[in-house]
Amino acid sequence: MNIWAVRIFFLLLCVAGGYEVSQVHPTLVENGGLGCLIGLGLGGFLILIDQLLKGFSLRAFSAATFGLTLGSMIAWLVDQSRLFEYADERERWILRLALFLSLGYIGIILAMRSNKEDFALIIPYVRFTRENNLEALYVLDTSVIIDGRIAELVENRFLEGILIIPRFVLRELQQVADSADSAKRARGRRGLEMLQRLQQNKRVEVRLHDADFPEEKEVDSKLVRLALTLSARLFTTDFNLAKVAELQGTRCINLTQLAMLLKPVVLPGEMLQIKLVREGKEKGQAIGYMPDGAMVVVNHAQAHIGQPVSVQVTSLLQTGAGVIIFADIRDSAAAA
Repeated sequence: MNIWAVRIFFLLLCVAGGYEVSQVHPTLVENGGLGCLIGLGLGGFLILIDQLLKGFSLRAFSAATFGLTLGSMIAWLVDQSRLFEYADERERWILRLALFLSLGYIGIILAMRSNKEDFALIIPYVRFTRENNLEALYVLDTSVIIDGRIAELVENRFLEGILIIPRFVLRELQQVADSADSAKRARGRRGLEMLQRLQQNKRVEVRLHDADFPEEKEVDSKLVRLALTLSARLFTTDFNLAKVAELQGTRCINLTQLAMLLKPVVLPGEMLQIKLVREGKEKGQAIGYMPDGAMVVVNHAQAHIGQPVSVQVTSLLQTGAGVIIFADIRDSAAAA
């Protein structure tokens, strides 16, 4: 359900409530119009607070409440120590107010900066854990959505859980899709198509998340903050983002690295079935490709371009772009 629909409904309730107050207590509110105006103002003020607290999670609210309670208790103990006994009544009131405000603020800040392990120092032998942790949470960045392989993982049941799509990632996808550059525009539209494909899949739940973290300027920083807040794993194909996320304690899955790990291991002497598609650089060579995209250079096979052949691996060459496989043709029919 759209959150703005809930806000508008709440605003209408406030207006109706203001009108009812004017009818029940005319001495408090003179007429119905003024009551509706007061209700509208109250509802608008609460919605404004709601907007200002965007990104402020329930965990942060609980930590702030705990910090305020702890700070207030310490302030009360200091006040009960009769430290201000010899101050006059007016000065003592100001000192007590400053004490409660100061210690309450410090308690809130310290609690919000702490992690769940810090609370074990206050409440020994207690660890705060999720009672309902049945579903794994995955935060998707723009690159992994455009890449599209995550849709294949979901459809083949290699990935189960809840996929979190932040609103700022959706906005970035829309900006890329509206770009004047045709290549960027195509990538953005592919990303939006992949999102629609994920939403239509009944095997996984896709949720849009409204958290924005305005203090963070970069999308990558917002993704790391959101993953930390939700205790979720970050899905990406960006190598640098994956490294930064790991340094900050965020569990991250680099889909490109995962694909590299899952590539089949080819050893010299093995037989492969490939289709030769073009000429090689050297005379007589032909080029084919493995299903994972690895290039296979076959010697003395130029005459068999366009045909499926059997080849035997002779050597491997590791490059920055991947592994190049060198082989000799062993297809008896082709050799004939």
